Amino acid sequence: MLQLINQLFHKGIQNISPCLLCGIDKQQQHSLCTDCWNHLPWYKQHIERHSQHILCAHHYRFPMDRIIQTYKYEQQLQYQNLLALSLLNLRLPKVQAIVPMPISTDRLNERGYNQMLIIAKIMARELKIPVWQPVIRAAQHSQKGLTRIERIENIENQFQMIKTERRKYKKVLMIDDVVTTGSSIHALTQALESLGCQQVHTACIAAAE
Repeated sequence: MLQLINQLFHKGIQNISPCLLCGIDKQQQHSLCTDCWNHLPWYKQHIERHSQHILCAHHYRFPMDRIIQTYKYEQQLQYQNLLALSLLNLRLPKVQAIVPMPISTDRLNERGYNQMLIIAKIMARELKIPVWQPVIRAAQHSQKGLTRIERIENIENQFQMIKTERRKYKKVLMIDDVVTTGSSIHALTQALESLGCQQVHTACIAAAE
């Protein structure tokens, strides 16, 4: 009953709230008006990084680049529905769980939240599947000045399995915000495969050029 009341309340707020981008027309479920939603830099294609196919919702350009940056670094959490529904708008594979890209404890303390975990929880409610976090991330060191091989090794060493995690899933969807080199995605995929995952699909909000 309480959940139904909350849903009706948020729907009512949306009906009177202006679009987060233009501020003129009323926002829909994704927090934008229909026109602004349709004019986002949609991509909806796969890119390949480290022999992995990554499904990307948008190009990493205005206004998505600014939206992701403010959501991630400036605690502008009002964009969470927009970003989650951008991923849900894709033709996602059927999986058993969603795995958000982990961040280190230092980054978590600095920001106060894992931006992808928030989005994963929204997606999990819509898809009716659990969020799975079987891997933690050690301190994220700067990649500046490292060779390509050194960068990959540096990232691979950051991911550590949680030994107390008993749940196991064979088909999972890993989500991240922006894909550039794909090194973090590759490293997390390897960690998940070592835990017994047979199919690790990946979706990102935006693909950098």
